[in-house]
Amino acid sequence: MGRTVRVKSFELAAKDINDVDVTLLHALSTGVGWPHRPKDWDFLRRAGHGIVAVDGIGRVFGSAMWFPHGPEFATIGLVITSPRTQAQGTGRWLMEQVFERCGDRNLTLNSTDAAYHLYLSLGFRKEAVVYQWQGEVVLPSPPVPVLDGELKPLPAENVDEIAALDERAFGTNRQKLLALLSDGASIFVLSRGGETVGYSMKREFGRGHVIGPIVASNDCDAIHLTAAHLKELKGRFARVDTRERTGPFADFLQQSRLGMNDTVTTMSKGKQFLNREDDKPWVYGLAGHALS
Repeated sequence: MGRTVRVKSFELAAKDINDVDVTLLHALSTGVGWPHRPKDWDFLRRAGHGIVAVDGIGRVFGSAMWFPHGPEFATIGLVITSPRTQAQGTGRWLMEQVFERCGDRNLTLNSTDAAYHLYLSLGFRKEAVVYQWQGEVVLPSPPVPVLDGELKPLPAENVDEIAALDERAFGTNRQKLLALLSDGASIFVLSRGGETVGYSMKREFGRGHVIGPIVASNDCDAIHLTAAHLKELKGRFARVDTRERTGPFADFLQQSRLGMNDTVTTMSKGKQFLNREDDKPWVYGLAGHALS
């Protein structure tokens, strides 16, 4: 696959994302209305790999990142093309660069409406819709069900304790990512009968805080794991990305006066990504669109 692409009258080349000033990445995401701060870009560069499309004088016109979890699976995100190069083939070229670097891994991503048909043409298939709930947190929170178990904070240095539960819910081991996410995060765990059955994280992102991942076996548990963080965020901006469109958990987010701001589509290439089972751990809240 060629490492350059011609767009109109100039040529773009693939460059490692770590070799680009973060202010240029921030300008790229701001240009398409995405909320990523420079420190969010720095975090994502520590968590995964990426390339940018640059011209001959170092201007950035696009980006794409991938986050491998072992030799068989990776998530893809931060696929951005500047308005100037949209509909010029840059997005497809960036994805082809990602495919080359990911090899035979099974892949998943969360697609915007604008990119949906591109990903279909590249062999991805739709699996689910992600609903983005966000807004300023107003207390008191809505009533919650009776708590079944013990809910308590988890120190970041003990994040390994939730790795096995997360793997059951997510489908593959992402212990390295959890360690990165836990740095500076607030973590709650829910236990029953001495067994950890759910957890949630809250960390700074974009305009405020994102609550995610949220892993639980039922809506009731997911509500408690989310409410624990909302109580800490009175008057501040919070965001929860979930694939729950209906049911008690979705109702709780709405009753918390978070607004349903946008949707993206979870898509996969290769092995099916989402495999939900009743009463088994499930990802109720995403770590982020790029991280899934």
